[in-house]
Amino acid sequence: MCWPAMLTGTLRAADPILYSFRRCPYAMRARLALAISATPYILREVKLSAKPAAMVAASAKGTVPVMVLADGTVIDQSLDIMRWALARHDPARWLARDDRDLIAQCDGPFKQALDRYKYPERHGADPRDHRESGVAFLRAVEAQAAPEFGLTDAAIIPFVRQFAGVDRGWFDALPLPHVHAWLNRFVDGPLYAAIMLRLAPWAPGDAPVRMPQPALP
Repeated sequence: MCWPAMLTGTLRAADPILYSFRRCPYAMRARLALAISATPYILREVKLSAKPAAMVAASAKGTVPVMVLADGTVIDQSLDIMRWALARHDPARWLARDDRDLIAQCDGPFKQALDRYKYPERHGADPRDHRESGVAFLRAVEAQAAPEFGLTDAAIIPFVRQFAGVDRGWFDALPLPHVHAWLNRFVDGPLYAAIMLRLAPWAPGDAPVRMPQPALP
């Protein structure tokens, strides 16, 4: 698969605007769906300690991702952005692989365990306990391995990537061969590279960064 370079230029009225943060797993899942659906959009990187007024005005929740459509409609939940983009165009049939129960486990118990494992000093927690809680979710992912990547994979893999990064040696020793292969294929692949561009935080007056339509598989 060939992914063209990002483009800069004049903002077109029809281009949605996405407020994002490169490493945020919620923003990552939104960018994955926008990329695979070949949805053109304007990417605005956000510094979370200095959120732009335009983003806060669009969505009072004050967290990424926030997508503003050409007609002013705001979509500020990551899964809603994913499903909006894929409803427009789904060449890889991601919507056919949408396990809402597994995504809910990711966004609920697994995310809670991840936060306490990664940031024990914030929660007064023993990270080992929460690490084991996270492994229970990974076993569910292992058991539900699918031959093709879909919406479920894109929704949960940014969080699994974070979990793996806390102690990669320990993670790699887990008896979860599908999870390891699945994560490695993703991180080493062109889709991941395409959504992980390094950009300076956006400020009013900056030239728009237009994410182009990727070449489809």
